[in-house]
Amino acid sequence: MDNKEALIQATITLIEEKGEHLDEITVREICKNAGVGLGLVNYHFGSKDRLVELCVERIINGIVERFQNIQENGSEFTPFEKLEYLGNMTLDFLFEHSAVSRISILTDMQTPKTNDNTYRTYAAYLPLVAACRPDWDRLTIKRKTFCLITIMQQTFLRHKTISKMLDIDLSQKDNRRKFHTKILHDILEV
Repeated sequence: MDNKEALIQATITLIEEKGEHLDEITVREICKNAGVGLGLVNYHFGSKDRLVELCVERIINGIVERFQNIQENGSEFTPFEKLEYLGNMTLDFLFEHSAVSRISILTDMQTPKTNDNTYRTYAAYLPLVAACRPDWDRLTIKRKTFCLITIMQQTFLRHKTISKMLDIDLSQKDNRRKFHTKILHDILEV
């Protein structure tokens, strides 16, 4: 494994260990765990923050790939049930890994890329929305899928404000699931 990949792997391990305390990860700790010199973080990534963003993107990419596998292989579920299941999985991940999720979503918003995590999530959900509403044209499906992903991101990022506005505690898994199901019905008009 080269030095760059060693830094990425060491950082991913630290992110998983530290959970919500990403601010406690230091360059010194990353380099020690990777077995490389201190200057290599800046050499390869420009900054610790950029390295963490890249690692978060990799972590989220793995989750999105799991979503795509479930979407493609869950033949015993209806398209709506798959969409509901994946949405609940997405929201649970966001809330259970809030520091990583916040970095991922905000990075995608600040510096959107062609194949960023938001886009990959959108692409994973698009065929399910299409399967739920085969009567809709392609543009409507794209627009509704975009709305769904945006609502899930906002539900996570603004959950305290939304909880107050709608008088529902979205930090509670059962409440999030009920909320998500209602949102699906609203968006899909079913």
